[in-house]
Formats: sequence, structure tokens, C-alpha cells
Amino acid sequence: MPLTNEIVQSRLTEKFGDILTGWEEPYGMMTFTAPREYNLKVLNFLFDEEDLAFRFLTDLTAVHYPERAGEELCVVYHLHNLVENLRIRFKVFTPVSQPDVYTATGLFSSANWMERETYDFFGVNFVGHPNLKRVLNVDEMDYFPLRKEFPLEDQTRIDKDDEMFGRG
Repeated sequence: MPLTNEIVQSRLTEKFGDILTGWEEPYGMMTFTAPREYNLKVLNFLFDEEDLAFRFLTDLTAVHYPERAGEELCVVYHLHNLVENLRIRFKVFTPVSQPDVYTATGLFSSANWMERETYDFFGVNFVGHPNLKRVLNVDEMDYFPLRKEFPLEDQTRIDKDDEMFGRG
């Protein structure tokens, strides 16, 4: 019997119950949310269970939601079962004041660089990461450039003509 989103959701609900929330299927990709302290437990379950076998971490990134008080940063994992060709999306939210999430480097080697990049641009502190430091930005940078705390443009610039950008 092929692996489906319904089977994955059923197995996760059996194991974790009401802890997992936000079940959706945008464009057919099952998406769900767990508390940040459960990220490794859920990842390990998805990896270890023979009938699930999500053993490929396709992507790991973050999203900044400044309007969501207490859960401003969202770490997003994209997992892939290569045998059944099924992909899922798993999210954990964390406050920007304490952006701590357990590292997945013990499970997925590829998480090493992805977590470093996510730290570099969003400031998520991956607890237990073997070498969490900036990977693309300069070490002296004291902010995280992909957070929505800064305007996209320098409003003080006078060297551009707004009419050239359809704003005049």
C-alpha cells in the first residue's frame, strides 16, 4: 500500500496526539506544526519508522512573522521519503526573544549548513549545533538581515527617481 498524507497524519496523531496542530495540505503537501521542544522527537519518529522513512531533509529555513507575538520565528523543515516519493512540511514556532530550537544535525548531515544559514539570516539558535556561526554574512554583522525589522529600501536615498519605478 503506497504511503499517503492520510497515513502519515494518522501515524503522527497516534504517536503525538493533540501536540501536533495546523494540519493543512497546500498544493498536496501535508503541513503541520509542533511545539519547538518536540522538533527532534517528531523528526526522529519520521526518520526511524520503517513505514514512514522520511530520511531526506530537502530544505530547512525560517520565516519571520513579526505580528505573531511569542512565535515570531518559524523554522520550516521539508522532508522527503525517497522510496514513496512523498514530501511533507513540518513547522515549529519560537519567540524572537528566545529563538532556541534543537539542532537536527545528529539526524541529517545536510542540516549543518542549512541551520548555519538560517542562523545567519534569521537568528535562530540551533541548540547543540557543532559549529553555529555565520556562513554567508560577515562575522561583525550584529543583526539578522531577513527579519522584517528593517525597511526594504533606504528611505533617505535621493539618487533615484520614483517615476522610474512606477511610483511617481
